[in-house]
Formats: sequence, structure tokens, C-alpha cells
Amino acid sequence: MIIGKIRADQEAVIELEVVGLNHNEKVEVVIDTGFTGFLMLPSDLIKRLGLQLIGNRRAILGDGSPVSFDLYLAKVVWHGRTRDVPALGAKHDGALIGMSMLSGSRAVLEIVPNGTVTIAPLA
Repeated sequence: MIIGKIRADQEAVIELEVVGLNHNEKVEVVIDTGFTGFLMLPSDLIKRLGLQLIGNRRAILGDGSPVSFDLYLAKVVWHGRTRDVPALGAKHDGALIGMSMLSGSRAVLEIVPNGTVTIAPLA
């Protein structure tokens, strides 16, 4: 089970361990139910971890504007197991997980300041 919290700014966050070539980093990620992908990581973290570039992906933002992102292969620890997932490279500092990452899980959010976020596998 993955446990997180609701921040004062009403964002649901969890800590996610991202596996790099020489070291791992724990990263606070925001759960974004409007993001259908797996993971978005800031470019400085991608560089520090030495993630492999595997292509690029076009996307449509919430305001309807098209954008292109570099696409990387990331390894993350998810429910106690290492999992390969595609990660979009972001120019901003924040990290996001989307609905593809949450697929097969039950997410419970207690939407109050410092409320608990719980993510558990369905099976």
C-alpha cells in the first residue's frame, strides 16, 4: 500500500521511488486525474538519474494546445515491485503521476488538509 497526503494547496501527493543508473531518488509526485499518461518528471531529475530517451510524444494540454514532450524509460518502485513505465520530460519542477500509473489500483483520498491518500492494488 502506498500512503500519501493532501497538501494545504489541495493537491494529493505520494512519494515515489525512481530508479536511476547509479542511485535511486524518492520524489514527491502529484496525482493528476486529468493526465492519462503514467509519469511526468522534471528534466533535471531525468538527467541526474540518467534515464534513457526513447522518443517523443505529442499531447494536448487541458487548454487544448498541442505540445511535444521527450519520452524516457523510467523504473519506479510501485507496490513493492520495480516497474518500467514511460515518463514524459517536463520543463517545470513538479512531478506528476497519471491515470495509466494508477490503473489496477484503488485510490482513496480524504480531501481535508493533511488528509490521507491511500493507493492499494486491486488484486
